[in-house]
Amino acid sequence: MRQLLSFGRWVRPVLATGMFALASLGASAQVKLDISVPWGPNEFHSLNAARFAERVKQETKGEVVMTTHPGGTLGVKANESLRSIGEGVVPMGDFALFQNASRGAVMAVETLPFLVGDYDQLKTMHKYFRPVWEGILAKSNQKALYIVPWPNQFFFVKKPLATVDDLKGLKMRSLDKLTTDWINRLGMTPTQMNNLEILQALGSGMLDGIPTSAGTAVAQKYWDFMKYGYMTNHIWASNVMSINLDTWKKLTPAQQATIERVAKELEPTFWENSKQDHEKKVADLKANGMNIAPAPKAMVDEMVKRTNPLWEVYAKPMGDEAVAALAAYRKEIGK
Repeated sequence: MRQLLSFGRWVRPVLATGMFALASLGASAQVKLDISVPWGPNEFHSLNAARFAERVKQETKGEVVMTTHPGGTLGVKANESLRSIGEGVVPMGDFALFQNASRGAVMAVETLPFLVGDYDQLKTMHKYFRPVWEGILAKSNQKALYIVPWPNQFFFVKKPLATVDDLKGLKMRSLDKLTTDWINRLGMTPTQMNNLEILQALGSGMLDGIPTSAGTAVAQKYWDFMKYGYMTNHIWASNVMSINLDTWKKLTPAQQATIERVAKELEPTFWENSKQDHEKKVADLKANGMNIAPAPKAMVDEMVKRTNPLWEVYAKPMGDEAVAALAAYRKEIGK
């Protein structure tokens, strides 16, 4: 999920002129739109994008043809997606909100530790934060069509865990300052490193655990180094499918209405795809000998207690609107 894909600068002059095309289609014009997708072709977000494109083509009777380009083949890095779409380098794209937080820290609010416990709480969070995210997208010259989360998160470790005390001293992979802060609060030792160093570090004993998704654990075959996985949902992350506003305004009102309707109809299905992807990956982990279970409730409750002071600390720089949304979300879920 966090892997970034890129191509050289030579691609961009071609992209800037070729992404929005009109072709003769009887009495009307056919609109052709390319969708930048940084994920691999078999990743469920990529499959969601392809399904969305196919439905739009069907519902517009071929007037709007969207083509997905997975694997970053349009030359747009995952963390440059928001800027690239806003500037019209590409007309559309699917990207992770948190990876584009340089345009607004609130884009990474889902990464506040243990703030969201499950999919139901995540839906409640989106109710309050989606308008905030959409506002940032609008200021960046684009429009959100649908927003869909990545699956649940785990602690993958070499030894069994029963209480927070079992975390003490564990060398846990860290990504950034926020991750380092909450790892420290749980009594673990943060160890920052890039993706290419992880397997060697696990083998040498430099790392005892990784906080990540089941999908990453399967892709990296973590069962060769760790035998335990505890679903903690310590963070979440969501992707948005967005379209450049200048491109959007070139569509007819009927085409716009159809695209919005298709996006709204498919979004719940795409959330279910996230859950199904999680279940499939968990089954793969178990089939390869890993012990997978939810983290004990008492342990999670204690982790929430130790890390929730970070929520306000990191939310404040996100702005008053984000602070208000966070307060409303916490009040509704009682957290």
